[in-house]
Amino acid sequence: MKRFFALLTACVLAVAAYAQTAEEIVAKMDAAMEQVSAENGFRMTMDIKIPILGTMSSDAWSLGDKMRLEAQMMGKKLVTWQDGQTEWTYDAGENTITIENQDKTKKSDEQENMKMFQSATEGYDVSIAKETSSAWTIKCKKNRFNTNKDDPKNMEIVIAKDTYYPMSLSAKVDMVTVTMRNLKFNVTEEEVTFNKADYPGATIIDKR
Repeated sequence: MKRFFALLTACVLAVAAYAQTAEEIVAKMDAAMEQVSAENGFRMTMDIKIPILGTMSSDAWSLGDKMRLEAQMMGKKLVTWQDGQTEWTYDAGENTITIENQDKTKKSDEQENMKMFQSATEGYDVSIAKETSSAWTIKCKKNRFNTNKDDPKNMEIVIAKDTYYPMSLSAKVDMVTVTMRNLKFNVTEEEVTFNKADYPGATIIDKR
């Protein structure tokens, strides 16, 4: 019996040695994101849930200064590409491609969304809300030192145990719930570059 308890104690101590705090897990997620996002780019799905109007989903690809965004709302599908200077927008319903000088604030909005994944401990108290064999669910609660009115009061991040990559992030701002999910890396140039040959017959509207 003594040998059994000795073995049990050894197992408990071994598990405790590998236990991590929420802050440590988020810090490792930050490090993992820094290693891959800048060089490899990223892809993610964003869901925006608005009462009465429902949920609008969009898919975004980003690599360096280039970005592609696909969104569908009220039965209308739009695809937008940006390269830092120019913006192309394909309207599937009208079968038109509108070319304009890029409004760079749109690019910064996407970058700000990605920053929500990073440095979640800054201005937030974090804790492990749930743990499975493959992921941690981290709860982030805005603390009294965070005076940024635009920061959501609460966020929830799911982090994969094998890679420390974020799997999803959910936040509620006023009545709007935003969820970012399906985050993947290794975006190619083809995925973020507009190619007119992919849309034969589309009418070109050049507003530059």
